[in-house]
Amino acid sequence: MADDIIERYGERVGYSESELERFQEEEHRVRYLRRAVEVATLYSIEAEVIRSRHCNSGYEKGQKFIMDVEGNFITKLCPKKMCVYLISQLTVPVALINERLSEGHEPNDFHFMRYVRCLDTGIECMGYGEVMLKVQAIPRKGR
Repeated sequence: MADDIIERYGERVGYSESELERFQEEEHRVRYLRRAVEVATLYSIEAEVIRSRHCNSGYEKGQKFIMDVEGNFITKLCPKKMCVYLISQLTVPVALINERLSEGHEPNDFHFMRYVRCLDTGIECMGYGEVMLKVQAIPRKGR
């Protein structure tokens, strides 16, 4: 039978009893969920604009996109516009941070994708503009 954390998660996402049982068949999902609950109050994920040139969405250096540890944007802490060409590039670094947190490792100690760029190539390469983000787990304020 499911423990309280798994039970609450199943209710939140609408799992049936059989889906909840199936969820628990794979240890990595249970391990991730338990660990995510532990670190959710400790960390957020931040993607900070470190370079922006001719961005159609108007992103400027220093702006930040803030997510919870599961990669959900906390929209009140993000720019009003969210460009799909930039935001889509966060998938890999957020997944890496997620994986490291779920295994109890230092969340920012990964090799690739600490920095990501939007898909636009810039005016010099037949594009329009360009933006670069630095992605990292940060301690949550007020913890």
